[in-house]
Amino acid sequence: MDAFCYTLKGSVSFGRNLKNVPAHHTVVFEKDGDDVEFSNNGYEEGRFVLIAGEPIGEPVEKHGPFVMNTKEELEEAIDDYRNHKNGFENGKNWKSVIGTKFLNGTLWK
Repeated sequence: MDAFCYTLKGSVSFGRNLKNVPAHHTVVFEKDGDDVEFSNNGYEEGRFVLIAGEPIGEPVEKHGPFVMNTKEELEEAIDDYRNHKNGFENGKNWKSVIGTKFLNGTLWK
C-alpha cells in the first residue's frame, strides 16, 4: 500500500523513531508496513491528513497540477483548461483571493 501524510497544524512525530515533522510538510511512508505510528508531543494541537491506497498499476503522465494516463490525455486536459471547457468553464473569471492579495502587495500586511 502507498501512503503519505501532510501535516496541517502543530508538529507531529511519525514512525518507530518518532521523527518530528512541523506543519505544512509531507511524509511519504515506506511500503513495507500495515500501520502508521504517530504521536503529538508538542504543546499545540497537531493535525494531519493521511492518504493511502493500493497502486492501480496504470501509466502516469503529469505536468504541473495535471495528471493523466497518456500524453495525449494530458495535452487534452491542458487544452480544456486553457480554453475553459469540460469543467473549467467558470475558470475564465475566477480570481484567487490569496493570489489577488499577492499581486496587490497586501498578502503580508
